[in-house]
This record gives sequence, C-alpha cells and structure tokens, in this order.
Amino acid sequence: MTRPVPDTGGRMIRVALLFGGRSSEHEISCATAAGVLSAIDRDRFEVVPVGITRDGAWTLQPDDPERFGLRAELPSVDDNGTRVRLPDAAGSRELTVQSPDGSVSSLGDIDVFFPILHGRFGEDGTIQGQLELLGLPYVGNGVLASALAMDKHMTKLVLQAAGIEVAPWVALTPTRWAEDRELFERRIRSLGLPVFVKPSRAGSSVGVTRVTDWAELDPAIDIAFDEDGTVLVEAAVPGREVECAVLEGRDGGAPRVSVAGEIVVTGRAFYDYEAKYLDPDAAQLICPASLHEGELREMQRIAARAFEAIEGAGLARVDFFLGDEGFVVNEINTMPGFTPISMFPSCWQASGMSYPDLITELLELGLTTRR
Repeated sequence: MTRPVPDTGGRMIRVALLFGGRSSEHEISCATAAGVLSAIDRDRFEVVPVGITRDGAWTLQPDDPERFGLRAELPSVDDNGTRVRLPDAAGSRELTVQSPDGSVSSLGDIDVFFPILHGRFGEDGTIQGQLELLGLPYVGNGVLASALAMDKHMTKLVLQAAGIEVAPWVALTPTRWAEDRELFERRIRSLGLPVFVKPSRAGSSVGVTRVTDWAELDPAIDIAFDEDGTVLVEAAVPGREVECAVLEGRDGGAPRVSVAGEIVVTGRAFYDYEAKYLDPDAAQLICPASLHEGELREMQRIAARAFEAIEGAGLARVDFFLGDEGFVVNEINTMPGFTPISMFPSCWQASGMSYPDLITELLELGLTTRR
C-alpha cells in the first residue's frame, strides 16, 4: 500500500540520516553517509546527520561529507558528547538533542528517516522495528525483509521455497559443531573443495574465508564464529560474479531492476573486505556487464522474484553467480553500499538514473511506503 507524499507547505523535506552503528561495517556506513551528504538535493531536502557510535550512542554530527569519506584512515563516528533523542511516543516526529552541558534543544520535526546502517543493529530489522513502533516513515526494507536478508541461512531457505537456485550449504552453531562434528564434517566434505565459510549475519565479507584444504576448515569456522553464532559452509559456485539493483515499484507496481554489473577480482582469491574497500587494484566493477539480452532478462526476473520473496521494500542489491547451468543467487543485500562508485548506484546510473536522482527516489519511496 502507498500513501501520498505529505504536504510540507512548500518547506524543504527534513531527513534524519542515520549512519555508523554498532556492527563491524561501521566505517562503511560512514562512507555511505559521505556519499549521500555530497549528492542529496539541497533544494528539496534538509539533512539532520545522526551518527551512531560503535557503543550505540546517537550523536548529532556535522553536515560535512569530507568528514566521513573513505581515505587512508577509515572514517568513524566519534562520541562528541551530544545525545539525539527519538520522540517519546507515536504521533510525534520531533527529534531533540542534549548537549554535553546537559541542555536540551529541539531539532524540529523529521519527515523521513534514512537509515544507511550496514550490518547488525541497523540492517537487520532492529532500527526498522524501533521506527515502526513510533510510526516514523523511513527509507528501505521493513522488519521482516531486513531480518531475513541479514541472515544468510534464512535467506537461502526462503529463496529455495520460492523456487530460486542457491548455492548448496551447511549451517553450523557451536553446539551442533561440538556435539555432531562427525556428521557435519561428512556433510561439509560432500560439498567438495573449495568452500566458503562465512558468518550467517555479517556483511562486506567480514569473517569470510575461502577454504581450499580441509586443514583450513577449523580456523575458518573459528573466525566466522567470532562474528556470529551461526556459520555457513557453502559450496563454491564457478562462474562470473554479477549483480543488479532493485527498487520498489511505484504505486503498487512491480519491482524495478537495473542493468547488471560484474565484479572481476584480480590478485585475490575472492572479493573480500580488503578488495572491496582498501585495495583499489584488487577488483574491477564493470557496469553494465556484458550479458546476452536473454540472460539479462532472466537475471532481472529472478532478482524481482527474490525481492518479492522476502517482501522487500525500497531497495536491494541481488548478487548472483552466472555459470554454465545459469544463475545462482548468492545473497540479497537490503542496504547495499551507497557511495557514488558502489555497485548499487552504478547499476542505476548505467540504467539512466543519476546518483542524486536515486537518493531522491529512495526518499520519496520512504515517504510513501506503508509496510
């Protein structure tokens, strides 16, 4: 269901940009904030930047994209002593801020919240639930889709039920691994080498290891368990790594899907955290990817189906492997990287939608989507 964009009486729409957060992707969220702050339409939108520290403190931050851009030292939200408070009850949209000296002042009413938080405690339905409880409009996926897509194990189960091909996998918890190790080792070895060991609920390839020798399995599982209590051991799928971007349809229409992008990794075993954010020579992001027309249509069809299967709203990036047997969905990311050079905006730019226009589209969807 949709609701009309609220009448603001000619004033600018006020946006609370939520970034940083408690997850291991804190720095990437800050870089995303820099991209949004640098490109948002300042004639239409007034931004209130709310940075969440690694300890979970909500702070008022400067409206300065240079402060949070990617550089030699990764950006972060510093605790400056301010404390931003949400409304006390549903029906109000006023934010307040407590200064370090204890004085409290109003930040005014907020029309829409834009949570660009990656990973746990932000992309997993927690922030979405908090905003839902207070009746506050926000950009992106709701509680269910956010929680589902954050959990790779549950995502695979839902996609399988929808008839969508996913890579074979085995899910582990510390208890299962300790008590039924022999059984799970047999299941894992049946996947064949190489395998990927990854936390079920983490992003940006944090805690992910490519295992090419079974002697590497135990250390890889330990690394993944440091990030999450559920770990996936997943069969490697040979093929090209391709992705496409999805936007919610307007007025109840079908999801809109971009052209495809492709990741070509050079000099590394896979597209890991360093390749994504720290080593500019480790991978090429090619957009649009070279696909036959029929391949692109099929990829777009599967991406839209996956988005609908998790009851998506707002946006998502759907990641695939393309091999001899066709497309296999790797993951759905409900708050993908959003810097100007990230794959999600790049795919839309190649599809004819500029980065500033994409930000505007997402904010308008956030204002009109009823979850």
